[in-house]
Amino acid sequence: MAVKPWRATSIQMRSERATQAPDDEAARAVIRRNLDRLIGLIEAACASNEKPDLVVFPEFALQGPPLSMTVTPWIQRACSTIPGPLTAPLQALARREEIYIAGNMFEAPPEWPGRYFNSSFLIGRDGEIIVNYRRVNTAAFPSVHDFMSDYLRATPQDQVFPIADTELGRLALIPCGEINVPEVARCYMMQGAEVILHPTNSKFTTGQEAAKVARAAENMCYLISANVAGPIGFSPDNSILGGRSHILDHFGDTIAFEESAAEGVGVSGIIDIEKLRLDRRTDTGTHNPLLRARFEMYRPYYQQATFYPPDHFRDAPMTDAAETKAAVEIARANLERVRVLEPLFSQ
Repeated sequence: MAVKPWRATSIQMRSERATQAPDDEAARAVIRRNLDRLIGLIEAACASNEKPDLVVFPEFALQGPPLSMTVTPWIQRACSTIPGPLTAPLQALARREEIYIAGNMFEAPPEWPGRYFNSSFLIGRDGEIIVNYRRVNTAAFPSVHDFMSDYLRATPQDQVFPIADTELGRLALIPCGEINVPEVARCYMMQGAEVILHPTNSKFTTGQEAAKVARAAENMCYLISANVAGPIGFSPDNSILGGRSHILDHFGDTIAFEESAAEGVGVSGIIDIEKLRLDRRTDTGTHNPLLRARFEMYRPYYQQATFYPPDHFRDAPMTDAAETKAAVEIARANLERVRVLEPLFSQ
């Protein structure tokens, strides 16, 4: 069945930080205010003359980041399950408005005690959670890669980088700075992803803005990026602003963009999946990066690669992000071994 063109809207919203609240009760009030603000903005988008079929809201929108808070206190203060009490009002809203809602939150699933994840999820028109992607490439947070052997044994392969096969096309989620990692988008593309949903909470960098364009163009995917309004989560003094929510087509061209960090729902545009599918089938030489790609040539290099150590926190969960320094040193040594990094001083 053909997919009719549909509308996507990026929800560019302000977000308070639960970690800066004086206690857990005040933190819960922060989270409630964030949730109420998000619901209000989604309702405003739905009440407009350009009602979206799908909305994306920013990374950290509900809880803010933990900043320097260690793992156990952060789980107690702000983390939840998916589905759970923080997703329930959004699930009800999706059902009421008959829209898809994509976003991000910190998840502490009971099946992995002592661990939390930076998780991105999609809610369907019926209010059900369709997919939940637990971020792999992290710096300040735990990752499923930290106990990869156990996680892969318990998680079906198609749920490690999950695709939502929907009436809108095949949708995937990549949060924030993970858009800088080409392999994540590639794993999605190789499973047929057509739209990348990108909840982010980030300052301006040339590299990340370029990465959004590159991931869309090199994988021939639409990209719907929603950034935080006002200050970003990793700016405790509120001096660094977000903004730049962006919707791009499958050639990396802009459909809608907001440079400012103002709160709003103006970044909205039409997604044409049938046009994408036609263009993916059309042989335009190397201008079609899918038909002419020689993926088999690269496989031996990946098979031989050893960089950041998996299972570094397999025996016991990370308790503090500072504990990742030992793993970083291993990655540094591996990169020097293959001459990606050169020693500062020759021997």
